[in-house]
Amino acid sequence: MSIAILAIETSCDETAVAVVEDGVRVLADSVHSQVPDHRKYGGVVPEVASRRHLETVNPLMEEALARAGLGWPRVGAVAVTYGPGLVGALLVGVTAAKALAFALERPLVGVNHLEGHVYANFLVRPDLRFPLLALVVSGGHTDLVLMAGHGRFALVGGTRDDAAGEAFDKVARLLDLGYPGGPAIEKAGAGIDPGAVSLPRAYLEPGSLDFSFSGLKTAAARLKQRGLSPGVIAAAFQRAVVDVLVDKTMTAAGRYGVGTVLLAGGVAANGLLRSGLADRAEAAGLSFGCPPRRLCTDNAAMIGCAAYYRFLRGDFAGLDLNAVPGLALGD
Repeated sequence: MSIAILAIETSCDETAVAVVEDGVRVLADSVHSQVPDHRKYGGVVPEVASRRHLETVNPLMEEALARAGLGWPRVGAVAVTYGPGLVGALLVGVTAAKALAFALERPLVGVNHLEGHVYANFLVRPDLRFPLLALVVSGGHTDLVLMAGHGRFALVGGTRDDAAGEAFDKVARLLDLGYPGGPAIEKAGAGIDPGAVSLPRAYLEPGSLDFSFSGLKTAAARLKQRGLSPGVIAAAFQRAVVDVLVDKTMTAAGRYGVGTVLLAGGVAANGLLRSGLADRAEAAGLSFGCPPRRLCTDNAAMIGCAAYYRFLRGDFAGLDLNAVPGLALGD
């Protein structure tokens, strides 16, 4: 019997609601972006994000259900991101989901936001085979995740300071390129030789699968002090970040003997990263997967997909579910 899951995502600055059937069929995927609200500040303001979620989550649920062509009785379960993320933002989604699950007398499924990013790949390729390795790159996270099966995650590498997306935002702000930083850096560096200037690659100690981008950010600031153009700095910075991300992912893939490498998270929308990792995986004889760009940034369809596999396992949350801003993958 088919199951339609209504999923809510409010971990940061996008309010998103989706209806996903059987983990693969997206009946509706509504997203309200707050980028215009935060652009003037150069980054996300947590209290502003929470207030916008409060204003939009209920209308967005109605909109998603209408787009799906379903009535409330057809909702088989309610899913929600409960961490990691901004605590106030998460609480809006969690509270809405608990109220809805209680009113409809439907199961409640709590989903880790990072798990959702990984499962965005399963929305388009549900036949992915385990074990696999996922590089999850976003504004708050840069993680290498080994996945042995559905719901079986092991973190094998992560950032020790700035996440890749955070570094993109900070360097874009440094260069006065605007917000969000990832697309701004990519646009500014387009068509410019990334080798025109040299920037460091932080590989850390031999064998480490961890990441560090704080030194690279400082090096970019020094290039600006030398008077180099924003485009030249952007191109060199982007190449330096991508080189380390790709190299460490391929090292991890070889170490753990996986047959598939996945890319996920907001930074997965970066064209240089997508093509660079795809080429290296193909050269190594590995299968490569990456969601379409619309599923890389925060959305609720990925939460609905991840929730479906939890639903099949009977992994439900109680009405005491709370927001966990520092939630780790696998908790």
